[in-house]
Amino acid sequence: MGKTAKTEKRTAGHREKTDRLHLTAREVEQLIDAATESSRNRERDRCLLLLSYRHGYRVSEICALPLDHVDIESRVLHVKRLKRGLSTTHPLRADEIRAINAWLKIRAGMKLPPTVKAFFVSEQRKPLHRSSVNYLLKTASAAASLPFAAHPHMLRHACGFALADQGADTRLIQDYLGHRKIEHTVKYTATNPARFEKLWR
Repeated sequence: MGKTAKTEKRTAGHREKTDRLHLTAREVEQLIDAATESSRNRERDRCLLLLSYRHGYRVSEICALPLDHVDIESRVLHVKRLKRGLSTTHPLRADEIRAINAWLKIRAGMKLPPTVKAFFVSEQRKPLHRSSVNYLLKTASAAASLPFAAHPHMLRHACGFALADQGADTRLIQDYLGHRKIEHTVKYTATNPARFEKLWR
């Protein structure tokens, strides 16, 4: 196989691996836009990526999100953490409410059996599986022309770094992400370049 053929094969979906642990805010926007434009389930996938990023969900947590944990009337999201994490209640922003309402309209038209309590469901009318989320990130990465294939945990890390960029302190980020140990949170604030802005003046 020639060099050109190899390049085309990689571009068609075989993205380069990366040692990056998180996405920038701009890359998250590109992923969400790409998923919105290219997915067969635009409303669901846009809502999924937005909530995963804004609320620092693990892929297993977002797949297990119950319908009754999304309270659009009170504008709050009940975030249940796994791995013995601290579960909390987060406020929902206006653009999140819009994305949720758009998906709920589609979900309501699917005529799901009452036994399905998951907020996010597949075309087979079953709770969304983590493999589907992994595939979504892979295809959205290609559609967004990212040089690597993003994975779901990069959205959780992106949330932590974005909060640090906004000036949130370590304890607040710890509670928001549900970390039991602050050692898991320090990386977001310790590597934030804003800490060093007043140096060399």
